[in-house]
Amino acid sequence: MIDYHLHLWPHGERDRDVVIEELAAFCERAQGRGVDEIAITEHFYRFRQAGSAVGGFFRRYPDSPVRAEMERYWEENSRADLDAYVETVLAAKREGLPVVLGLEVDYYEGAMDRVAALLAGYPFDVLLGSVHWVGAWAFDHLSDPIMMAEWERVGVEPAWAAYTRSLEELAASGAVDVLAHPDLIKVAGHRPEVPDEYEARMAEAARASGMVAEVSSAGARKPVGEIYPSPSLLARFVAAGVPLTTASDAHGLGDVADRSSQLRATLEAAGVSELAAFRARRRQSALL
Repeated sequence: MIDYHLHLWPHGERDRDVVIEELAAFCERAQGRGVDEIAITEHFYRFRQAGSAVGGFFRRYPDSPVRAEMERYWEENSRADLDAYVETVLAAKREGLPVVLGLEVDYYEGAMDRVAALLAGYPFDVLLGSVHWVGAWAFDHLSDPIMMAEWERVGVEPAWAAYTRSLEELAASGAVDVLAHPDLIKVAGHRPEVPDEYEARMAEAARASGMVAEVSSAGARKPVGEIYPSPSLLARFVAAGVPLTTASDAHGLGDVADRSSQLRATLEAAGVSELAAFRARRRQSALL
């Protein structure tokens, strides 16, 4: 079992230096919950180096309270050093810790080539791809009243349609290896009456691009109260032959390898017997 989605800094918390002892604690917690290997996958936007590829990205969208809030959030959270992060995880690997070097890369419309070019200069094992915003709207910022009010203005169907289109474009970019929390758009509990069209498109995007899809316990800790992906979307991934990986999307030690036994049982029930792991962005098999 693996946990291939872990963050070092909670949302809203200032970044701090990464130390090997912290990574060792993550590994110990994971092993105590039946997980043999972890991937550290901090958000790309949390590093100053992201600015050279996508700095000022949200200014392309019309001026609005949502855009202003997103620009403020970016400024407050993009101050860490990517080089130091990479070196610390590599040092942990050299010491024999069961950890691989990753990054979570958000979708930046029209800018994924620049993102891929920047990241090609680093020895990443795995890159997660995710959609956390539609335009400048961070639909999963659950504690932000400005962002949550946008749900009523946009509407559920248009939000799902825009999210699915972004996920398709992210998958087609070839810039990342894994579709993280593929139906994240359901995070606040807003779902269309019949999500079949959107789920079919998500599964096809993963299949056509040769990507791996993530099965994550994070949704069980959110208002939607359900893992990512939904049972019906998971069935579509399995039917399409899309490889899968498992994750907690922890933003702190307490949630590392969260509900790993539940994820294993869910996958076994779906007929899955192995997972996708990565080395130097090359996929390999791992035991469920």
